[in-house]
Amino acid sequence: MDAIIPDFTHETLALGRGVLRVAGVDEVGRGPLAGPVTACAVRLDPDHIPSGLRDSKVLTRERREALYIEILAAAEVSVAHASVEEIDALNILRASHLAMERAVAGLGADHALIDGNMIPRGLGCGGTAIIGGDALCLSIAAASIVAKVTRDRIMVDLAQQHPGYGWEANAGYPTKAHLDALQNLGVTPWHRRSFKPVHNILYQAISITT
Repeated sequence: MDAIIPDFTHETLALGRGVLRVAGVDEVGRGPLAGPVTACAVRLDPDHIPSGLRDSKVLTRERREALYIEILAAAEVSVAHASVEEIDALNILRASHLAMERAVAGLGADHALIDGNMIPRGLGCGGTAIIGGDALCLSIAAASIVAKVTRDRIMVDLAQQHPGYGWEANAGYPTKAHLDALQNLGVTPWHRRSFKPVHNILYQAISITT
């Protein structure tokens, strides 16, 4: 079975309707137990689209890093985050939408092509939800790459501040090594307290001390 190759169809349709600034939008970091959720909005130049854009999940780290540099050089890019505190206060879905809204606002897009099946309610412009958009739409694929590289770098930096959790390798996702470290080292300020594994450890600690 041939791999799906994203194209510029959705962008072309929007531009054909008279939209001037079309951006692809994606987020990364819904599943981790630690760190922010990161979103990116990308407006590609149709005449200077980096070759080899794909969903970030199917690319090697080296290829993502190379494309990240090419995207920043050839396109308009806006990256935004929602913090751990916002994730715990709002829930992860709303926080990821907030990060998307911030990324779109930073770019000043007229229409956003959103990866997924929902359009954030505070988008501030027109939007089209595209299920599997990071595999179908070049602008969303570019956004997925920039968001992934940006967040991975954040987690590498945080791993240096909080060694032992393996964030430089697992990016905060609940791997066995991360879960074991949570039990042995405890909860850091960067852990999402509303997520069940973290909540349970905090609850156990409270139960032990009371």
